[in-house]
Amino acid sequence: MRHLLTAVRCFYNNHGSLTQVRHYKPPKTPRPPAAPSPPKPPKKPQRFTFHDHTWEDPYSWMSSLNDKVAMRHMDMYMEQEEKYAEAVMSDTERLQSKLQSEMASRLAFELSTPPLRWGPWLYYRRVEEGKQYLVLCRRLVSLNEEFISHKSPAAGFDFTSGKKIEQKLLDYNQEAERFGGYAYEELSEVSPDHKFLAYTMYDKDNDYFTLSVRNLNSGALCSKPQAVRVSNIAWAKDGQALIYVVTDQNKRPYQIYCSIIGSTDEDALLLEESNENVYVNIRHTKDFHFVCVHTFSTTSSKVFLINAADPFSGLTLIWECEGLAHCIVEHHEGFLYLFTDAAKEGQEADNHYLLRCPVDASFPSRTWESVFIDDQGLVVEDVDFCKTHMALILREGRTYRLCSVSLPLPAGKGVVHLKELHPHFLPLPKYVSQIAPGPNYDYYSSTMRFTISSPVMPDAVVDYDLSNGKWNIIQQQNMLRERTRILYGTASSATISLNAKSGESVNELKSDSDNLWNDLSEFYSCEQYDVPSHDGISVPLTIIYSPKYKKENQNPGLLHGHGAYGELLDKRWRSELKSLLDRGWVVAFADVRGGGGGGKKWHHDGRRTKKLNSIKDFISCARFLIEKEIVKEHKLAGWGYSAGGLLVAAAINCCPDLFRAVVLEVPFLDATNTLLYPILPLIAADYEEFGYPGDIDDFHAIRNYSPYDNIQKDVLYPAVLVTSSFNTRFGVWEAAKWVARVRESTIYDPKRPILLNLTTDIVEENRYLQCKESALETAFLIKMMES
Repeated sequence: MRHLLTAVRCFYNNHGSLTQVRHYKPPKTPRPPAAPSPPKPPKKPQRFTFHDHTWEDPYSWMSSLNDKVAMRHMDMYMEQEEKYAEAVMSDTERLQSKLQSEMASRLAFELSTPPLRWGPWLYYRRVEEGKQYLVLCRRLVSLNEEFISHKSPAAGFDFTSGKKIEQKLLDYNQEAERFGGYAYEELSEVSPDHKFLAYTMYDKDNDYFTLSVRNLNSGALCSKPQAVRVSNIAWAKDGQALIYVVTDQNKRPYQIYCSIIGSTDEDALLLEESNENVYVNIRHTKDFHFVCVHTFSTTSSKVFLINAADPFSGLTLIWECEGLAHCIVEHHEGFLYLFTDAAKEGQEADNHYLLRCPVDASFPSRTWESVFIDDQGLVVEDVDFCKTHMALILREGRTYRLCSVSLPLPAGKGVVHLKELHPHFLPLPKYVSQIAPGPNYDYYSSTMRFTISSPVMPDAVVDYDLSNGKWNIIQQQNMLRERTRILYGTASSATISLNAKSGESVNELKSDSDNLWNDLSEFYSCEQYDVPSHDGISVPLTIIYSPKYKKENQNPGLLHGHGAYGELLDKRWRSELKSLLDRGWVVAFADVRGGGGGGKKWHHDGRRTKKLNSIKDFISCARFLIEKEIVKEHKLAGWGYSAGGLLVAAAINCCPDLFRAVVLEVPFLDATNTLLYPILPLIAADYEEFGYPGDIDDFHAIRNYSPYDNIQKDVLYPAVLVTSSFNTRFGVWEAAKWVARVRESTIYDPKRPILLNLTTDIVEENRYLQCKESALETAFLIKMMES
């Protein structure tokens, strides 16, 4: 046979010509390209000693912002990290492009935010064709019907006045030109007479917010006030005066000024808080009768009133308590209402409660009485007022509810059970994870706006008429048809059944539509579990998945966590997660201690010296997913943002083999150095959350959980993608230091890379760039699970 292999073969090629082939050799399989090598930044060890502990930090130079040589090295190192991340992810370019297209196709293309009525006007923000930023506009309610156009929100002409129906109030594209090409607004308040707009814009070059006031009739900027470092604003004198708060160089709000619009007099200083531990906040009551001043520290809280009709008449103390307390004051027909979580009779309150007292009572004889009898099973999460009704956001365990109560409250009844006030409940879909009140500026309107969120439903913006129970879904995206279900100016409505027994939860929708809420539970399942943690405490765990792709013990999974500041974990439906769900992933959310939804004790049991509880809660939820075969072993990923990045990074330090991949977005990783030697200003709430290094017990706790200080040596870590930016609350050096130290200390495996991805500042303002970043993260997770 050998001679046949060496014989000359003749055959015709495609062109019919005779071709001779000697010695057939099969093509060689090309060698796979060598895995790129990760960057190695220079090590410049520096020793630190605090309390009874000494440690060495080889990468402390990365945070030396005033050292020009160090910053040149840092720039070079960041370039190397960028190239390394691109090289590692180069084989996913097609996947990233596909994912980005998927995610971009799901973006809601609303022409405008839902118009919000206040008095005779409808206010809204809309898209300006070809422009990056929105435009703030308004139109008269009386001309509303002539205005509505699905093609162009700016359409409509008033032939009576000879003017366009729409009034353009503020073009944020022009504001971007004022502030170096970047437009980020923190505060905006229209005056109660609708003549002026006060707003604060972020000055990127100086890192503070600048206050401006614009005349809404002429469109011109007022000559004053034009203050900087402004943190709060409130109107007084029916729109003739503006009260605002200024921060010091450390971003502590400490001064209150009053400016008379149109006056040439200097702005008057109403209050200056000299104690560096005390912070100042203001807000006006909804009826604009008072401006409330809240001064607070970790040891005490006080509330003062300023008469809005005469802002120079002084501050009247109406409330004080020991410790840090959240306080919101409203005024309704001669009564002050205080919504607070302050201690009661020396005992720490686990949740907020509502108090009231006559407005003309004097301090200290002023007596505050409870509005509702304590009900351990029913928690008041938030409250809002209008002239005729009070709206209450309630929570029973994991179930959220929304109801209305008529005002004024019955005279002489004293403290009552909520059911005695015959509340009317809005029927809600299943698995509601959050109810957020809208601005609701109009005190004299009984219609209030709320956003209803669920893991299996796009956010629904709802207008709820508290007087008759009618409600409209004003805006909600339809994920099934990849477009907005309710476009501009139209809505679906249903009426609440008011025949339910007082206090009962109304779950059934009284509507002709089978799926009024555009719920996705037909396509994506939601399940809730109580997971026992290391000390027997049950941790709420929520999972969503597509039953179409669910296979027992085969699915990869992504576990989210946050667990800080008493904040709710964001479990809202996010359209970018659809790309994972439709590829068979299970998406889970662990409501660990330190976060919200469980009262003050739940928060406090996961902060400072008890921070390890939140980390162990997260690990328990991860193990539960694997042990119950909800997620396949070695196919679990973790995800954390900001303080949630600390949670997830600390969890992989404890159990590096539990996760296959991790995504950390702008994470807080170097807790010891950041709390001891802050480069960016920290506030009291940060130390209350993560610990005071000056307290030796807190210091040891910080050293025990800090992700940067507890990286295990000579073990295999999961693949990690860290995203950061130069314009974040936790500096990019934290991410860079952590990445360098993980690579240095752990076992190197090119199939489990540690990547650092730098994002630009404008990502937050550009939804398409957000899609690009989400596509990178998703492609990273898919690649790591398949490698």
